[in-house]
Amino acid sequence: MSTTLEPPVAKQYTGPRKPPEPVVTSTVAPQESRERLLSLDVFRGLTVAGMLLVNNPGTWSAIYPPLEHAEWNGWTPTDLIFPFFLFIVGITTWISLQGRRARGDDDRALVKQILRRGAIIYLLGFLMAAFPFYQYGTIEGLADPTWWDRVVYRAQHVRIMGVLARIGVVYIFAALLTLRTTLKQQVIIVATLLYGYWFAMTLIPNPAHGSMGALWLNEPSETLAAYIDRWILTPNHIWSGSRTYDPEGILSTLPAIGTAILGVMTGRWLRQPRPLIERIAGLFAAGCIAMVVGLMWNWSFAINKNLWTSSYVVFTAGMACVTLATIMWLTDEHGIRWWTKPWVIYGMNPIVAFVGSGVLARIIYTLWKVDYNGRPTSVEAVIYKSVFEPLFDPKTASLAMAFATVLFWFAILAVLYRRKIFLKV
Repeated sequence: MSTTLEPPVAKQYTGPRKPPEPVVTSTVAPQESRERLLSLDVFRGLTVAGMLLVNNPGTWSAIYPPLEHAEWNGWTPTDLIFPFFLFIVGITTWISLQGRRARGDDDRALVKQILRRGAIIYLLGFLMAAFPFYQYGTIEGLADPTWWDRVVYRAQHVRIMGVLARIGVVYIFAALLTLRTTLKQQVIIVATLLYGYWFAMTLIPNPAHGSMGALWLNEPSETLAAYIDRWILTPNHIWSGSRTYDPEGILSTLPAIGTAILGVMTGRWLRQPRPLIERIAGLFAAGCIAMVVGLMWNWSFAINKNLWTSSYVVFTAGMACVTLATIMWLTDEHGIRWWTKPWVIYGMNPIVAFVGSGVLARIIYTLWKVDYNGRPTSVEAVIYKSVFEPLFDPKTASLAMAFATVLFWFAILAVLYRRKIFLKV
C-alpha cells in the first residue's frame, strides 16, 4: 500500500514578523540496506558465455589456440573460466550466507542449507556424467551386449568427479570453513591449503618410483595427484580422456577450495562500508599483487590447470579480481551499462546453461546419428559439415559453430529471463 502526502500549505503572512520558513519535504527514497552490484551478474554471465564458447566447437581438431586449454604447464584464456566460476561461487557464498544470517537463520540452518545445496550440485554433475545411463557404441569383450549389459557397464565406468561435482564439493568445504571464521583465520586456511599442496606434490616421494614428487610434475600420469586418483577412484571412474589421472581429481580439489575461499574474502571486501571507488581500487591492487605472486610462484611450482597448482590459484584469483574491478568501475561506478544486458541474462541461469549444454552436446555429438553420405554421422557433425565448413577455413568454421551454440543458449536463457524463471539450488 502506498500513501501520497500533499505538500504542506504555507501560512498566510499577517504581521511584521518574518514569515515562517517553508517546510521542505524530501522525495528521495531511502537507500536499500543491501547493495546489489550489477558487475557480479555481468562477471558471472561473461564466465558462463565463455564456458559455452570453449566447450562447443564445430570440431575438436580445429580450434584457435586461445580457445584450447594449455597442453600441460602454462595457461590460456580458456584456463581462466573454471577458476573464475569457483571465485564467483566464493563471493556469492559470503553474500548469501550473510543475507540469510541477517534474516535470522542460525548456524544449524545455514549448515543444512550448505550441505543441501552442495549435494544437489554434486548430484547434477554425477547424473550428467552418467547420462544416458547406458553404454552407447561397442563394448570391449562383448560382441553383442544386451541392454542390461550396457546399463551395468555404464554404472561401472561412470566418472565420480567432474566440473559440477568439484563445484559442489568445493562449495561445501569453502562455505563451512568460512561460516564462523575471521578474516585472519581464512587467510591461514588458504595458506595452509596452498603451501600444503605444494609441499605434498613436490616433496612426498612418488609411490610408484620412490623418488621426490617434484621430479614427476611434468608427467601427467606420474604425479602424486594421479596416483591418488587411480588408487581411490580407480581408472574406471576417472576422466575418460586419460584413464590415468583426473583434472578434477581428489587431491587437486584441495587447492580449488582455496580458490573459492579467496572469493569469499573478496565478498567480504565488497561488503565493506566504504565508498565504492575505494573498494574498486583495493580490488585492483590485490589482483595485481596476486598475479605477480602467482607468476613468481610459477618458477618453482608451474601454473597448471590440470593439477590446479598453488601458483595457478593465486594467479587466476588475481586475474578474477582485476576483471571484476574493471567491470565494477564501468557499470557500478560510472553507470556504463548499455552493454551488460546479454551477460546478465547468461549469468542468471548458470545451472541451466551448464547442465543443458552438457546434455545437449552428449546427444548431438554422440547419441543422435543420421545418415550422411551413406554413413551414420552425428547430428553435430552434419550441421558443421553442411552449414559452416563450406563457408570458412576449418578453425573459423569451428569457431562460427561455437558462436552459434552460444547464441542458441542465449535465446533459451532470454526466454527464461523474460518469464522470470531462474533455476536455483
